[in-house]
Amino acid sequence: MPVFIEVKNLTVDFDGLKALKNVNLSINEGEIVGVLGKSGSGKTILMHVLRGTESFENISGEVIFHLARCEKCGYVDRPSKTGHKCPVCGEMLEAFEADFIKLSLYDPLRKDISKKIAIMLQRTFALYGDERVIVNVINSLTEIGYQGQDSMKKAVELLEEVNLGHRMMHVARELSGGEKQRVVLARQLVRNPLLLLADEPTGTLDPMNAKLVHDTMVKSVRNYHMSMILTSHWPEVIENLADKAILLENGEVVLEGNPLEVSTVFMKSACMVKQEKNAIVGEPIIRVRDLSKRYISVDRGVVRAVDKISFDVKEGEIFGLVGVSGAGKTTTSKILMGILPPTSGEVEVRVGDEWVDMTQLGVDNKGRATKYMGFLHQEYGLYTHSSVIDNLTESISLDLPFELGVRKAVITLKAAGFEEDKAKAVLPKMTDETSEGERHRIALAQVLIKEPRIVIMDEPTGTMDPITKSSVTNSILKAREEIGETFVIVSHDMDFVNEICDRVALMRDGKIVDIGKPKNVLSQLTEEERIKAAEEL
Repeated sequence: MPVFIEVKNLTVDFDGLKALKNVNLSINEGEIVGVLGKSGSGKTILMHVLRGTESFENISGEVIFHLARCEKCGYVDRPSKTGHKCPVCGEMLEAFEADFIKLSLYDPLRKDISKKIAIMLQRTFALYGDERVIVNVINSLTEIGYQGQDSMKKAVELLEEVNLGHRMMHVARELSGGEKQRVVLARQLVRNPLLLLADEPTGTLDPMNAKLVHDTMVKSVRNYHMSMILTSHWPEVIENLADKAILLENGEVVLEGNPLEVSTVFMKSACMVKQEKNAIVGEPIIRVRDLSKRYISVDRGVVRAVDKISFDVKEGEIFGLVGVSGAGKTTTSKILMGILPPTSGEVEVRVGDEWVDMTQLGVDNKGRATKYMGFLHQEYGLYTHSSVIDNLTESISLDLPFELGVRKAVITLKAAGFEEDKAKAVLPKMTDETSEGERHRIALAQVLIKEPRIVIMDEPTGTMDPITKSSVTNSILKAREEIGETFVIVSHDMDFVNEICDRVALMRDGKIVDIGKPKNVLSQLTEEERIKAAEEL
């Protein structure tokens, strides 16, 4: 197939920090190119440059699109259409080249090309949430001139192409994440695109929905003879979907070739997490004795969410509470934080040399301990319209002089797993300009900057890909090493807790079955529990 896009010596500089460095890449017509790289490697910047809808102050090199173009009406098509008749006006399509680096952002030619580029982003669904699915697609068709029955018929065809004909009358916001992504794709296919840029489109989806989206994307690429550039943290996605792959490190292409070979190198460099086996821990800092929490349910009567459990957590320890949904682990963590009152039993937290009773309200009782405790929810919330430095200071009411705030933010980001130069570079960025792995570390830093002694994390890995999970693992280990934090991790991700925790308590039906080394405790999981835990990820 003919060459469609040539990237030559592409360099993008942000205030002296090179996000892309002399990137060279060739993309053929109809080819799927996979892009692998850690958080901050430059994957998303490359996608934005190729999309062509924004300008960059310090950019050099070439991004050349090889096209077939109608001189009369301006219609553009893939290069193999050179010599064919224009479907709009009937004139002959001629070979044409356009360089996005040289073309002005407002050049009509650049706009014509950008309109033929489809984009799918992680978590960014860009749908009319209160409208029905079919209306979302009709709206896109109306924008390019379809009317009445024509738009209705075409919308149905597009939804059937993305395997969503059975959801066309559903309200968009009530769809699953995978279904929303397929509606996004249907809306993008309206313009008969030449290129699909898929930037982590399934990064937060469960495996079943991710597979449905991937299959639909590949089918659309083949049916529409598109090229596709796909970034993913899941190496097997690149292996299964891409014709070739590149590996980005710190903005540079360090490897190009067979997807399996590139992903193998990537996994070796990205996922080797070594935990200190002989972590130094101190005396107990949390004590739980005969703790119970009961609820009254109309359907089920008395529910023993937590049923007379006892355990200690030592200072500097990474302690895991594991079990399938309904085991009682999240209820236990909320009682530890003082969010829920227990029905009976004792919960004490050591502040200095004194033990504080967490069941007693007031600033001189529970309040003394909670100010030294941090809680990181699975769905952590950063302020998306604020910079990272604001998220770490003003947004959480941390009143510090600016210079001290910056210094403290850098120190805390380093404790959360950033290198010092990366920490300084990320401070002025808006949080939605950072990667998923970076956002998780920033959220941890948001907790750590308040100087807690104990951090409780509820399902910190969720549906994370292995690279982001590796980043979270490193950030927790780094925080323990740098500032001696104590962590209580609530999770049903058995591989994660086995890798990171010093000790684990296995909960089942509100009771603690066993406490000890992760490997020994997790061996007591039943086959049914293992399957259920895997399904919940």
